[in-house]
Amino acid sequence: MLYMIYSTDVENSLQKRLAARPAHLARLDELAQQQRLFAAGPLPAIDSPDPGEAGFTGSLVIAEFDSLTQAQAWAAEDPYIAAGVYANSVVKPYKKVLP
Repeated sequence: MLYMIYSTDVENSLQKRLAARPAHLARLDELAQQQRLFAAGPLPAIDSPDPGEAGFTGSLVIAEFDSLTQAQAWAAEDPYIAAGVYANSVVKPYKKVLP
């Protein structure tokens, strides 16, 4: 089943994000290689695909897991959590309808 992981950044997280980004992307790449990643990306702090120093306010990941518990465990191991980027994460089942 698909699950969405919506994470919210702490204030002024950009430098922490940049430092932990390679490890964060490696985990997402692993999901992609397993064909379990539906979508993933950051949430710009301003209305721009490249927010520069404004940074980001969080991230969204939609991926396939065997259970909610497994999705929650995967989210809890995100390098952005260990680096202090995320203030919190919400994991919920997701049902793709369109397109």
